[in-house]
Amino acid sequence: RDGKRTAQAEVRIAVDMVEEGLITKEEAVVRVKPAQVDFFLHPQLDAEALKSARTIATGLNVSPGAAVGVAAFDADTAERWSNEGKQVIMVRPETKPDDVHGMLAAEGILTSRGGRTSHAALVARQFGKPAVVGVAELEIDLLARNMTIGEDLEVEEGEWISLDGTTGTVYLGQVPTVVPDFKNPHLLKLLSWADEIRVLDVWANADYPRDAERAREYGAHGIGLCRTEHMFFEAERMPVVQRMIMAKHSVDRKEALDQLLPLQRGDFEGLFRAMDGYPVIIRLIDPPLHEFLPAYEELIQDLADLKVRTQHYHTLSEIDTALAEIRTKSDYLERVEALREMNPMLGTRGVRLGIIIPDLTKMQVRAIFEAACNVAQEGVDVHPEVMIPLTSHVNELSVQQRALEAVAKEVMEEKGVEITYKFGTMIEIPRAALTADEFAEIAEFFSFGTNDLTQTTFGISRDDAESGFLMEYLQRGILKENPFASIDANGVGKLMQIGVELGRKVRPNMEIGICGEHGGDPKSIQICHDLGLNYVSCSPFRVPIARLAAAHAAMADKK
Repeated sequence: RDGKRTAQAEVRIAVDMVEEGLITKEEAVVRVKPAQVDFFLHPQLDAEALKSARTIATGLNVSPGAAVGVAAFDADTAERWSNEGKQVIMVRPETKPDDVHGMLAAEGILTSRGGRTSHAALVARQFGKPAVVGVAELEIDLLARNMTIGEDLEVEEGEWISLDGTTGTVYLGQVPTVVPDFKNPHLLKLLSWADEIRVLDVWANADYPRDAERAREYGAHGIGLCRTEHMFFEAERMPVVQRMIMAKHSVDRKEALDQLLPLQRGDFEGLFRAMDGYPVIIRLIDPPLHEFLPAYEELIQDLADLKVRTQHYHTLSEIDTALAEIRTKSDYLERVEALREMNPMLGTRGVRLGIIIPDLTKMQVRAIFEAACNVAQEGVDVHPEVMIPLTSHVNELSVQQRALEAVAKEVMEEKGVEITYKFGTMIEIPRAALTADEFAEIAEFFSFGTNDLTQTTFGISRDDAESGFLMEYLQRGILKENPFASIDANGVGKLMQIGVELGRKVRPNMEIGICGEHGGDPKSIQICHDLGLNYVSCSPFRVPIARLAAAHAAMADKK
């Protein structure tokens, strides 16, 4: 039973050995690594199609999964084509920090140079992008916009290629992909044993009902984060959101919020139905308002172009239309300038936004409780939990929670329905962790937002760091691990420990979890288990990995 095994074989062998009485369930669970479960969740190239596919090169298999797309030889082209709806594979001699936007837009990454700790490999693994690097036989000509392999094969920019990040193989053309069957009976059995062993629960981050349904199918027992602002970014809603932001008078703002209310209510009804019987944590609006408006630079450029074009118009109707557009764009520019901040990540967002524009978060809470009452009347077992983000001082939470809880009670009275609910806060600022006992007097649950907690603890911007110095820090060993991939145990982990201890000193049975991207990382899951958290919340696709990792954490505890 030794030798090189695929993830599928490893899982099957472990389960078979239990059924043959050769090992225990616990031993089977420990034999399979959480990363191997990843195989069942990533697209793979179709095995039958590979028999006739033309292999053109082989390199290092640095990030698993299959990617199929047209070759793009720079980051800007990759991003532009992706925005146009094309599937893209970004091809470079090697990648640098200023290529990250193209890497994020691409389906996969292919480089002729680099190793397992190269920039391309680190970024690909970080963002779950299939990647093959260090393909020595690949000659990339950035001026001619093509690549050659050997003497007789030339691939032009825009031609289709396929790559397998699991094996390191590159193919010519479009090779069909398949998503491995998550319902593989051996995997399901192994995960059910993991569920028996683990102490830590696994929830999911989901913004839409379809995400919640997938999360539940993958074994999530709750929604640990629903980001309400994602619902605002939908095309048909953006004009209403922008009208609300642009409103100069409270009457106009209320009119826009009244239009958004039924849309948000419908979103929440779908989530509650999908998670019947399980808790759903809904985070109130978090990003700064300028994110919902056109970009400042874009407006400046548009206005300049419009003014130039207007000089060449001759008919009154053309001139009137252009002048009206100039007025609209100028209004937007004025509002964007008013909302501009030197450091928006630490500016008017989260709870601060709710305090400054109380009608916005009141509308969201009304939508949550109207939805909860409606589905409860259908017989759905609903458990809403309202999460207030970015609190740094208990008085912020006190002001906001008091106002919002009044809305919740008002709705339940109107509907004649009693709902079991909780109000809580995200711990994502060091001060909140250090004063968690004060917060626990008011909040009924804590959720560590480990993405922002990592940024505020290290004093670095994730976006700038990952496209700048962070990769060099990792390559040179200044940092052993990317703190945005695995929780920094000595810094962020200590703040979490303080938060847990202080919070539970006031509320011994307080529900505490995490909802950052760390929720699907096995090393971070071990830390969460050791801290005694109730759950981790991760993307739906990482739920099975987290279930197995939580079992491994429990087993490590027993050693």
